[in-house]
Amino acid sequence: MNPSLRLGLAGALCAVAGAVAAADAPRNDYPTVDRVLYVQACMRAHPGGHFYEMVNKCSCVLDALASEISYDDYVSMSTMVNANSIGGERGGVIRDNEPAQEQIKRYRELQSKAQKNCFLEPAAK
Repeated sequence: MNPSLRLGLAGALCAVAGAVAAADAPRNDYPTVDRVLYVQACMRAHPGGHFYEMVNKCSCVLDALASEISYDDYVSMSTMVNANSIGGERGGVIRDNEPAQEQIKRYRELQSKAQKNCFLEPAAK
């Protein structure tokens, strides 16, 4: 086979392999550090389970969230959820903001659905 044809064929195969790998990539890939922080927080909120089981369940929940919302939306929504619990006037900015409350509700619904699908019991309050 002609060397230039062989090189061209190899390049085409690499391009196809790259396209297939990209198609298999997660829809919304979140940074690793944020994935780790989410799983750690999830495991703290759900104590008592076996470590390996909880790592997998909590990872499953974040993967499910990532399939539903972009990373930017995740950051925005989770920040609003956390800020919603701030007491006093500072927290009132979020609590009195109807669009923020709608986003908080949507995030909690998505998270609840993901937890159910990943067999993770609701966190004890």
